[in-house]
Amino acid sequence: MSKLFYPALFHKAEEGGFWISFPDIPECLTQGDDMTQAYEMAVDALGLALSDREKDHQPLPASSDPTTITLEQDSFLAVIEFDMLTYKKRTNSRAVKKTLSIPEWLNEAATAAGLNFSQVLQEALIAKVQP
Repeated sequence: MSKLFYPALFHKAEEGGFWISFPDIPECLTQGDDMTQAYEMAVDALGLALSDREKDHQPLPASSDPTTITLEQDSFLAVIEFDMLTYKKRTNSRAVKKTLSIPEWLNEAATAAGLNFSQVLQEALIAKVQP
């Protein structure tokens, strides 16, 4: 899963700014005082909603075709781009201890070369999971 795209409805709020809803994710609502803040809040709210679904082992909803969404008065549609890996890096960098086994000769060679095992493993895993 690399980037996801979900349509969002930006509604003008009576008190100023915008409130945002996602037709494909009804529980995902947020707001912002201006367009920049509203868009940033929409990305964060989308990340939280999709992460919660992932944690609960629920499938991520398919994205609606933006041309099929009916706009309400004082609203407009924007497509929100979301990158789950980037979101997770930003919001969940807690270290997790892993135990692994490598050949003795590799351990000796890496130790002699002064390699940081955690850093090498992280770099290798990032290279494998990023598109």
